Amino acid sequence: MESIHLNVRSHRKRPHSSTTEPKTVQWLLIGAAMAYLTLFLMIPLGTVFYQALEKGVGVYLAAITDPDALSAIRLTLLTAMIAVPANLVFGIAASWAIAKFDFKGKNLLITLIDLPFSVSPVISGLIFVLLFGLQGWFGPWLQEHDLEVIFAVPGIVLATVFVTFPFVARELIPLMQEQGSEEEEAAIVLGASGWKTFFWVTLPNMKWGLLYGVILCNARAMGEFGAVSVVSGHIRGSTNTMPLHVEILYNEYNFAAAFAMASLLAMLALVTLVLKKIIEWKTARDLSLLDDAETAVEENG
Repeated sequence: MESIHLNVRSHRKRPHSSTTEPKTVQWLLIGAAMAYLTLFLMIPLGTVFYQALEKGVGVYLAAITDPDALSAIRLTLLTAMIAVPANLVFGIAASWAIAKFDFKGKNLLITLIDLPFSVSPVISGLIFVLLFGLQGWFGPWLQEHDLEVIFAVPGIVLATVFVTFPFVARELIPLMQEQGSEEEEAAIVLGASGWKTFFWVTLPNMKWGLLYGVILCNARAMGEFGAVSVVSGHIRGSTNTMPLHVEILYNEYNFAAAFAMASLLAMLALVTLVLKKIIEWKTARDLSLLDDAETAVEENG
């Protein structure tokens, strides 16, 4: 996943090329793309909200304020509140080490960061079951000390952290590699400490990429299904997150409640999309101001 900073910069530097296709072909391609988006995105999204509100606002509010639904919402928020800060710290540390230093095992670390992208979430959940389940490697020790990981909140948090930890790091690594280390070296030469260099030089330069990665990480944490489904045990009112609660309601043919909970996840996706576009706009604006400043400096000699 490339950083939005690199994407925006590459788009800005790409020359505008005229197309030789006739207007009819252009409009056909645009129409086909819009039809595809309407069929596979707009209609399903609209159906979710329609089904959620079909029986009235009262039924909708009753579905999302049900004790089991509130428990699922709380657990989802708790999991995100733990997983996102953990991945934030890891992402900053890993990207800083990879972009600013050369060390043995660097390529291995990059490969491990990408591992959750190539492993099925269900497989990652099974890995935690094999590690912390009753018959797993650490299962007897956990049982002896009356500690629960699988079919409990710790297992859900671990599974969520695993599937989401690449998002922040993969946004920051190409960004920090593009920026180089000249500014940090200059700050250290001028007498700044390591922490001051990080907070006053490194962090401001990567703020938009960092926020972008956090938003994606949070969206995935709240919407994760596969890995969490394996380790949760589907205990109603205890270990069900919002996606798992939607599945249970749908399997019980309680469609109004299922779509009501699904609409909350859909609204989360829409909010994430809006925040993503705002960050991209701010990034493009900052790069435009930077390019204007560089042009002015070059013109003034």
